[in-house]
Amino acid sequence: MSLRVVQVNCVIDGERREPDALLDAWPTLPAVAEATAAAGADVIILVASHRAAVVSRNGIAYRFVAEPRLRAGSGPGLLPWRLAAAVRRERPDAVHFNGFDFPLHARAVCGTGVPVLVQDHKSGAGGRMAGFRRWGYARIAGAAFTAVGQAEPFRKHGQIPLEARVFAIPESSTPFRAGSRAEARSATGLSGDPALLWVGHLDANKDPLTILEAMRAALPALPGLRLWCAYATAPLMPEVERMLAADPALAGRVHLLGRLPHDRIELLCRAADFFVLGSGREGSGYALLEALACGATPIVSDIPPFRELTGNGAVGSLAPRGDPTAFADAIVRLAALPRESLRERSLDHFRSRLSFEVVGRKLVQAYRTVAAAGPG
Repeated sequence: MSLRVVQVNCVIDGERREPDALLDAWPTLPAVAEATAAAGADVIILVASHRAAVVSRNGIAYRFVAEPRLRAGSGPGLLPWRLAAAVRRERPDAVHFNGFDFPLHARAVCGTGVPVLVQDHKSGAGGRMAGFRRWGYARIAGAAFTAVGQAEPFRKHGQIPLEARVFAIPESSTPFRAGSRAEARSATGLSGDPALLWVGHLDANKDPLTILEAMRAALPALPGLRLWCAYATAPLMPEVERMLAADPALAGRVHLLGRLPHDRIELLCRAADFFVLGSGREGSGYALLEALACGATPIVSDIPPFRELTGNGAVGSLAPRGDPTAFADAIVRLAALPRESLRERSLDHFRSRLSFEVVGRKLVQAYRTVAAAGPG
């Protein structure tokens, strides 16, 4: 018997009012829906929206539920019972509820009597909303995080009931695919022996300064080393520029690319030997997923989601956050290994543990578990 699942999204896009435009702008929404459908679930998507509409794509129905809001911009609407009523009409076996930032909607959906699995999307457990979230998520049957350890602050604040199951499931995957490294280098101009790629904001959380210090430490052993940085925002740019201005040898090996189109990022991931990031906190790590999908070897900070995505360092290397010596040692050590073997290890790891097919299977198993256990 097919498992019937409703996936609920409460974010109302402040810029896009047409359903097709929204689905095009949020590709992971249909990608996860299609992955769970391919894994055997009968999937319906409910989306809070500016107006009611129904769209069908690849055999999946997307039902847009009209909700007014207090102010402009992205955010939840004010009529959660409309989404709850839409859930009831679908008569699902389980609900996949996206995010811990919609306590009013979560409470309403839990009130339907259907087991609810909440997928974390880089939510925070503390702050002024902590008590409201504790009330809103008090009846959920399960929660999914990229790494189980990410659930701890939510447990601490009482936002995940003690009896609720916690699952380690990436919040998404990526359609990026491997290709010829030589062709990608020719197309992008990326060079280096080895070539490091950074994709992420130049901010305190991502910690580019530690990576630059690691570069400086690794250069004596690896004079051909190059770092290529793609980023959307750069609040730490003054500090980055000061560090580079003080060290011409380092500056000549660091390339600040700025914001790039997504297809260009895919080519850079194919062209790079290693992917580096020093994050202190991540919901999952989309850039890391994209790099692995293209065969780049990760050298990233040792935080729960990166630990999970790399198989506890089974592929690439994990370094303590803020430790440039550890990052430099990892770069030098991995640079001495056969690059093609490292590339194949990254690709095999992605295909076996992180692809959309795998995410879909893990979600369907979690749905079956919470459906069998019943409502929270």
